[in-house]
Amino acid sequence: MTSNAVRSALLVRALRAGVERDAVVIEDLCTEDVRAWTPTLATTSRAELLAELAGRDDTFSDLALEVAPLDVGGDVAGVEWSLAMTHTGPLQVGTGETIAATGVRVIVNGVTIAEFRDDRICALRQYWNEFAVLEQIGVSTGHRPG
Repeated sequence: MTSNAVRSALLVRALRAGVERDAVVIEDLCTEDVRAWTPTLATTSRAELLAELAGRDDTFSDLALEVAPLDVGGDVAGVEWSLAMTHTGPLQVGTGETIAATGVRVIVNGVTIAEFRDDRICALRQYWNEFAVLEQIGVSTGHRPG
């Protein structure tokens, strides 16, 4: 089993690779049967995960990721993160509506938890407020916290 520091560093590297769409790093860090879940996707293999990353559009640009590893144990690593990005392309929303680029800089905060098999990630879960982006670009979501 790898140390907490090593697992955290691998997870941070995987998150950066996801933001940068670096398939080579994802292939290196994740098992073939890696499962991933976020508020916007669910995959059951590395091939599906890579297809999702490759299929992302250019709705947001100038992405800047900040991470803070969490102290966890066992075969798990966790990080809190903040992703700043600029809304520079059309955004499709669940209603079928398209929101034109606003040029607004938005920040999304979240947590990613990874499970490891040996020194490779076999499961990822990400949590964030999926309405935060819409609210920051001025779209009413009808979502009421709490």
